[in-house]
Amino acid sequence: MELHLHLDCSLSYNVVHRIDPSITEEVYQHDFIAPAKCTNLVDFLTRAPQSIALMQTEEQLRLVVFDLFEQLQRDHLLYAEIRFAPFLHTNRCLSAEQVVEVIEGATSQACTSTGIEARLILCTLRHFSTQQSLQTVQLVERFRGTRVAALDLAGDEAGFPIAPHIPAYQYAAERNLPCIAHAGEASGPQSVWETLRSLHPSRIGHGVRSIEDPALIEHLWKERIHLEVCPTSNLQTNMYDTFADHPINRLYELGIALSVNTDTRTITDITLTQEYEKLHQFFAWDKQHFLRCNLEAIRASFLPETIKQQLAAQLQASYG
Repeated sequence: MELHLHLDCSLSYNVVHRIDPSITEEVYQHDFIAPAKCTNLVDFLTRAPQSIALMQTEEQLRLVVFDLFEQLQRDHLLYAEIRFAPFLHTNRCLSAEQVVEVIEGATSQACTSTGIEARLILCTLRHFSTQQSLQTVQLVERFRGTRVAALDLAGDEAGFPIAPHIPAYQYAAERNLPCIAHAGEASGPQSVWETLRSLHPSRIGHGVRSIEDPALIEHLWKERIHLEVCPTSNLQTNMYDTFADHPINRLYELGIALSVNTDTRTITDITLTQEYEKLHQFFAWDKQHFLRCNLEAIRASFLPETIKQQLAAQLQASYG
């Protein structure tokens, strides 16, 4: 199960080369994949525009979706929630609505062909205007009942305020549209508090810096607010020096609801299997840890209850 996965940061070399044959593997390694340790989140995000530039037509978007599902299939996923910002793909011929339509259609097709269940999350970004955020949540509403499931706020958390996006989240609340938001990644626990109080999301993307505030940890536990944790990505954005310093194990032991995620399969150059291997290596996590995190992911997912029960049964069976 993977709940935190950015479509525009998860392009394999195969699809990049297919879209632009002039891009060599050497260029891909240098321009699309970030170093193991970036200066900060902003430095990390400088790799995203290279991929986004290759996702501006209907054909390109479809190729990228099918490519991601091939990656998920190799990684043995049962379920994924895939997020993207529609307005990032309107630089040529497509409107934001057409972008969602194309990606939703390709996702449905890929789900059928691979057997992987999936939902889509539409992102607004910290540097976007209030109007762009409102238009994004209106697309969540417009595509309600399809694989489009929720609104997210992503981007440069430390560099841009939350206030311009509050109206979009109020709009969502009035219409009972699910919402999540990135926080506690580039900024500390005060950012998580502000996000919870201003936006009222059901889940927090990353959120690991909550560990710095015991009162916040207690609040997350009491309210069963799910954290979408992306350990290797957090090391890459220079939040922690080493994997052993990452607070995921402490959060788990404190009973916080969390899932393990890759965040960006290209920029971070990671699979979910590799994340699990690191958790086993550094924290001696075993089947019970992974089963609990996956069951928490199902509970926090934007799926109908019947599908949640089916996936939980599949998981229980596969974990023996």
